[in-house]
Amino acid sequence: MMLTLLDEAVDADAVIAHALSGPPSVALSQHPLTSWVFTRDTAHMLAWALNGTSPAALPASAPKGRRGPARSSPLLDPSDQQAFYAHMRRAAELADHAGESGALLRRQALYLCSYDKAADTRSWLANMRRHTPGIRSGWTPHWADSRSVAASLTRHGDREPLYAFIRNGMGDETGEFANLNYWAYWLGIDQLPRSDDTFMIDRSDTTWDGLALLRKLADRLAPDLGCIDLNAHTVWALLSSRRGLLSADPHLNRLLTNQVTVLLDGAGISPQTRREMESVHYGLTLHT
Repeated sequence: MMLTLLDEAVDADAVIAHALSGPPSVALSQHPLTSWVFTRDTAHMLAWALNGTSPAALPASAPKGRRGPARSSPLLDPSDQQAFYAHMRRAAELADHAGESGALLRRQALYLCSYDKAADTRSWLANMRRHTPGIRSGWTPHWADSRSVAASLTRHGDREPLYAFIRNGMGDETGEFANLNYWAYWLGIDQLPRSDDTFMIDRSDTTWDGLALLRKLADRLAPDLGCIDLNAHTVWALLSSRRGLLSADPHLNRLLTNQVTVLLDGAGISPQTRREMESVHYGLTLHT
């Protein structure tokens, strides 16, 4: 394992080991997903074991094998994958009944379940989504959960919940702020450890670098991504809230211009995303 991802690998191993040790305990505080918000790198390490997809943060020059026979990835055996997903589904259901004290476990277990390619995963996620009160405007205690479930459903071809969340969950300044804070943490720009989701609306320690976040988001504008509308909206919101960013890096501007042009030339984005990307494109033309 590359040393750059050693901490994330250890965290992922702890989650997998707990899931494979048996059904989740009703004492939810014992679950490793109850008191720590995982990042994209940890999620990708878990996905590597669950579906064989190499983490985006893994250096391209990483060695692919060793002397003699060696597995190309830490992919779990099918029986272990099934046990992992069964554990996570049950954990999410138990956390759902626990209310606020189980919110973080529910959200993160649901997200991991979205990697499951079983035929009933989409319907199970949709059913769990119905247990969450709808988001009508901005932040609520269910904001992070609704965001994760909506993003998870895009993996199974259902984008409507994500469209609804973008309209409603980020319909005010607090919702937009929460989304940017989450992205900064998810992508490793904000490196402070987080024990619950309330950091998303905490304005007292928002010290992450906006340009660093924009650079990371620029890699998330591929039109074939399931969450492309959320990614594009986030770029628009970041540029709207920190207007000096387009003057900071001409090379990044050229990259963004090319990617936004591809999105606007295609047909895979929502009408709202198209309006926002047209606005971003106009801003980019003024700084090139």
